[in-house]
Amino acid sequence: MEDIFFIVAQNLKQIRNERNLSINELAEMCGLSKSMLSQIEKGGGNPTLGTLWKIANALSLPFDALVKRKNADCELINLFNISPILEDGGKTKNYSVFPDDGIRNFAVYFLVLEPKSAWSSEPHVRGTTEFITVVEGLLELTIGTAKMVIKKEESIRFSADVPHAYKNIAEGVTKLHMILSRQD
Repeated sequence: MEDIFFIVAQNLKQIRNERNLSINELAEMCGLSKSMLSQIEKGGGNPTLGTLWKIANALSLPFDALVKRKNADCELINLFNISPILEDGGKTKNYSVFPDDGIRNFAVYFLVLEPKSAWSSEPHVRGTTEFITVVEGLLELTIGTAKMVIKKEESIRFSADVPHAYKNIAEGVTKLHMILSRQD
């Protein structure tokens, strides 16, 4: 199984070193503790989506800069081989299927939300558009102050550089594909 936290650790350490930032400086920038960042750089700590968004936003990077894998000409992904990033006590699982590699300017995710689970997202980098297709269940999506319900086999596109939130309002699991596209 591909350990997403090992990938995050390698990417974060490389980015921090490229920018000549100390752990203390990065901690101050993103409002996290030095010990938490140190644990993340060691591949531990199981950071939540919210924590990783804070780091990415503090560094003015797309989220995918932290979760991208090494490039390959052809890549077959099986969700069972990817460690998800967890939120809401593990009831929301975010699988980074094809992270933005800095060349494509888009990323593909697969989210699984257990019954009654929810996740609030930080605004993405300015110019980011999010595309969602619900493949199972029922999703309540809040964009800014607007709430809407997205049903199975429905898709939505929206500007994701504002706060937004996802909530499973189905009796069972809700699953969705998500594409994040950004314009530089």
